[in-house]
Amino acid sequence: MIKALDWRFLQNAEMARVGATGIAAPGLNCNIAKDGELTAARIRYHDIREKDVVRLYTEKLRLLQISDRLSCIGSDSESVMPSFSSHAASIEIAIARGEAARHPLVASWQRSSVLHELNPNKQRSTERLTDRELKEAQDRLGLLVNTSETSLDQLYMAVGDVGCSVIMADRNGVAIARRGAQQDDKTFEKWGLWTGAVWSEQAEGTNGVGTCIVEERPLTIHKDQHFHTKNTSLSCTAAPIFDHEGNLMAVIDVSSCRADLTAGFSRLISAAVVDTARRIETDHFSARFSDARILLAKTDEGLGISQANLRGAALIAVDNDDLVIGATRGARNIYGLSNADLKNPRPLANLLGNNVDQAREYAMAENRVIQQAMASTGGNVSAAARAMGISRATLHRKLKKLKIPD
Repeated sequence: MIKALDWRFLQNAEMARVGATGIAAPGLNCNIAKDGELTAARIRYHDIREKDVVRLYTEKLRLLQISDRLSCIGSDSESVMPSFSSHAASIEIAIARGEAARHPLVASWQRSSVLHELNPNKQRSTERLTDRELKEAQDRLGLLVNTSETSLDQLYMAVGDVGCSVIMADRNGVAIARRGAQQDDKTFEKWGLWTGAVWSEQAEGTNGVGTCIVEERPLTIHKDQHFHTKNTSLSCTAAPIFDHEGNLMAVIDVSSCRADLTAGFSRLISAAVVDTARRIETDHFSARFSDARILLAKTDEGLGISQANLRGAALIAVDNDDLVIGATRGARNIYGLSNADLKNPRPLANLLGNNVDQAREYAMAENRVIQQAMASTGGNVSAAARAMGISRATLHRKLKKLKIPD
């Protein structure tokens, strides 16, 4: 006997609707016993246009032994499922209809269900690392943890008063830093929004941190867009942070379990999260190239500020010889740079597409050094020659060639 179904059925109706999702399977009908148990599932097919979907449902009836019971509420023609079953059904049907190719959210659901073999109705607590494991994860990102402190504080000041938690997770989905109001600590720890918690897609299915890690782009997973039903009270906005070599290094996330969180406020949170991620990325890049000049790369003039921000901080590190020795992911995308390119530094002028007259550049550099040496010694040729490491006669020849009075 199958005691529960994974979706809602409207008895004797033309369409079998699933929860409040609006996804329906045409021509599906079943009989449900009055006591709420499905004693016989007689599925009739009439004018079925999606036979593959129906076959999946039939198989689900046979295989799924879900503990939730059907509760028949209201008229004889309608049965209402618990939220756990309806949410799981929404996910299964979206996957079965082949929507993963068109919708990134469904693609994430499919990864969670098929690749990671997760169950939407999983109710156990979020996985957490031991104190030792957490310390090791934090040590691996020591520089990032230090350079992100101020930015995390500023983000928390912007969203903390409205019941939001700020988390920074590493590329494995482990929360290595967090900010939250003390009065909300008990609630957020219960939800797993705590240091040491693992929010990878492999562990928790579709969620802000884990899905952002996989897709490497800013996103929001709002309430029932989460894979696990237990997480559907959360609204999570996340943005990636890339390291000095353009690789994903971490994710910053703002989560809230407020029921009254509006779409407009979610957009404001999203803008703040993306801006903070870019700021952290910039600070980390500057710290990695502390002895270099950091230049802002020229972005596409057709991009607005917000679009350019989404592409990441476009920065270039230049040494004292004007050779490019580093570039952020944003700058690499603009100039088509790879790690191999940066192992053999190229002149900044060439990167910018400028034609360089090497002979003229050399003459100008030599002239600049001689002028500075003469100025620093008050015009004393002997002292200037000693400072430059050349003979007095050589300096006289150079002064004459460059038409610099001695």
